Amino acid sequence: MANITRYDPFSDMDDFFKGVFLRPVRFGDAPALTQIKVDVSEDDKGYTIHAEVPGAKKEDIKVSIDGNMVSLSAEVKREREQKQGEKVVRSERYYGTVSRSFTLGTDVDEAHAEARYKDGVLELTLPKKAGGRARQITVS
Repeated sequence: MANITRYDPFSDMDDFFKGVFLRPVRFGDAPALTQIKVDVSEDDKGYTIHAEVPGAKKEDIKVSIDGNMVSLSAEVKREREQKQGEKVVRSERYYGTVSRSFTLGTDVDEAHAEARYKDGVLELTLPKKAGGRARQITVS
C-alpha cells in the first residue's frame, strides 16, 4: 500500500527567508530613529517633557495636544555624498519618519503650552488645565 503525502510547494522557501526580517538594517551613520525616547516629569502646575529627536530640524517636528493625549512626530532627512575629484565615490540618503503618542494624568491647557528644540532634544512645558481634576462622588 502506498503512503499518500500532501506536497507543499512553499515548504522549501522557509529556509530561504529565515533571518532576513529579524532587525532593521542600519548603514553607516544613518540615525537610528526607531522610537522617540521621552522623559516626563510632573508638578502641581503641569508637565515637563524631554523628547530625544536627533537629526531632525525644528520645522519637521510636529506636536499635537488633544485633552490629555500628546502626539509627537518628526521627519528626518539626511543626504551625504563623497567625491574624489570629479567622481562621486559614495552617495547615501536617509529619509525616515518617527512618531509617538501617550496620555497624561490630566488634561493640558493647550493655549499656554510651550515647545523648544535645541541640540536634538525637544522640551515641552504643558500646564495642567484648571478644573481638570477628577472628582469623586458618592453613589446613592
